[in-house]
Amino acid sequence: MKNKITLLVFLFIAFASVSVFAQKDPKAKTILDGVSQKYKSLKGLQASFEFTYGESSDIVSKSQKGEIAIKGEKYHLKLPEQEIFNNGKTVWTYIESGNYKEVTINNASEMEEELTPSSVYTIYQKGYDYWLIGEKNEKGVIIQEIELASNNSNSPFKRVKLFIDKNKKDLIGWEIYDDQGGVFKYKFNSINTEVNLPDAYFTFNPQEYGKVEIIDLR
Repeated sequence: MKNKITLLVFLFIAFASVSVFAQKDPKAKTILDGVSQKYKSLKGLQASFEFTYGESSDIVSKSQKGEIAIKGEKYHLKLPEQEIFNNGKTVWTYIESGNYKEVTINNASEMEEELTPSSVYTIYQKGYDYWLIGEKNEKGVIIQEIELASNNSNSPFKRVKLFIDKNKKDLIGWEIYDDQGGVFKYKFNSINTEVNLPDAYFTFNPQEYGKVEIIDLR
């Protein structure tokens, strides 16, 4: 009887060890490390993209086009009727609808739990398990698909899928699945990794936007 119990304990430990190891797929980590290291080596990145949002059960999704510039932790996001500036310390969310203009100001530290255009390159390093789903060929480009799953039950993002150009080590798109059944999809249409934008590009300047209502939440 004692031998059987010992065997069951051994099998349980062995199975648990395999499960824990599987949570951090080494192949996926190698790919993600490569993308993250390349991103950190860039002076800046500028891209146009298509953004789609819908419920996971819906066939029809809402689609928009936008532009993004990233420099380290800084980013400047442009969407129809909305711009977001983040200079690493302060975040300005500017909204324009008709003749109405407003900008909401927050501390960047208060946005740390959100998935931003810059943090998507390092999200895998904390709070997520990940694995390589596979590869596919799209118009001659080998795309690697990696899925991340949050190991925090309170995380607003339960799953994230990253799509990576295998040869260039560029992140070309991602999908975010939230805890409400929503799916956010981003796909880069063009990417410029040679751009070197001034720091002022990531700071909101009210003088360039005319009369704006300012809501300071800091």
